[in-house]
Amino acid sequence: MNMPLAAPHPIIYIIAFIIMIGILVIIHELGHYWVGRWCGVKAERFSIGFGPQIYGRVDKRGTLWRVAALPLGGYVQFKGDMSAAGGEDPEWMKLPEKERNQTFQSKKLWQRAAIVFAGPAINFLFAILIIAGFYTFYGNLVQPAIVDKVLPSQTAQTMGMKQGDVISRFNGDEVSDFRDLAREISLLPNEDITLEVERGDQTISMSGRLGERIFEDQYGNDSRLGSLGIEAKLDSTLTPVPIWKAPILATIETGNIIRLTFKSLGQIITGKRSVKELGGPLKIAKISGEQFALGLLSYISLIAFISINLGFINLLPIPMLDGGHLLMYAIEGIRGKAVGPVFQEWFFKVGFITVVGFMIMVTFNDLSSFGLF
Repeated sequence: MNMPLAAPHPIIYIIAFIIMIGILVIIHELGHYWVGRWCGVKAERFSIGFGPQIYGRVDKRGTLWRVAALPLGGYVQFKGDMSAAGGEDPEWMKLPEKERNQTFQSKKLWQRAAIVFAGPAINFLFAILIIAGFYTFYGNLVQPAIVDKVLPSQTAQTMGMKQGDVISRFNGDEVSDFRDLAREISLLPNEDITLEVERGDQTISMSGRLGERIFEDQYGNDSRLGSLGIEAKLDSTLTPVPIWKAPILATIETGNIIRLTFKSLGQIITGKRSVKELGGPLKIAKISGEQFALGLLSYISLIAFISINLGFINLLPIPMLDGGHLLMYAIEGIRGKAVGPVFQEWFFKVGFITVVGFMIMVTFNDLSSFGLF
């Protein structure tokens, strides 16, 4: 058994986290900002971080670009907003028509929705560009889902799997690559699954319950993963990827990550996974420092992964998040008019309590994982 690597210096965690969060927040907020400008909305403030201002300047359009003390997010405050959460300014009708037309709430429903959706969308696009770059420069590693070894007393043996079987379907979905199969299996410890394997001219259906294994990474971090009990052939093939095809493969990969993230969230909601497995900023800072120490490619890969998750989380229909705003616009589209201010106020109060409660929970999880509780 290999000894875990020595933990990076604490300053590495801080630097790696600030760089990653800074990049992703800037990308996310630029999505809102660019589409807002395209729709004719004036941005009054573009903030990286929250709290007291460390640095700021006003550009020729009157937008204050600022860096704040707490680097855990950011926002674009459009004209007519009372806050970063997007509350409507009741005084906006008193503005001259030219200025009023520059406000966020003066725009059509589809424009407001587009401005809000642009933040998560550009996070996905940013990740797709990174992954496409990896495909272009390093090619696509394909590993056939061929069983090379069936481990004794594990699920695969119980199901009747044999050496040489080619796994063609997993839980109804087509399987073309062993790495994709392994990723699916890892999310399902102690869950029932179905398989189809090709054995000679036969197609054989199998079913069983996955086992569980504890995976320890280079730094000694433990993860609870599903286990089928097979080893694959090592004859993987690295194929060049044309530059036109790289974005397609990257989009598919991004979609797979979103789907698996959604599945993981569903497992937590249904109780199949413990909420203790959720990590917060401290855990992300730890992982970012470790990946930074492993090398630039590992760090960039993590940035792409976190960018996808940032986009996904922001689309959840939770007040204060982009998804909460989009939910309000969907209700407005169905009703033909916006919901009343009282409902909006309570909606965002609930959202604030939800977000704060979630942050407290994941921070407690982080501290617990570090041995403080």
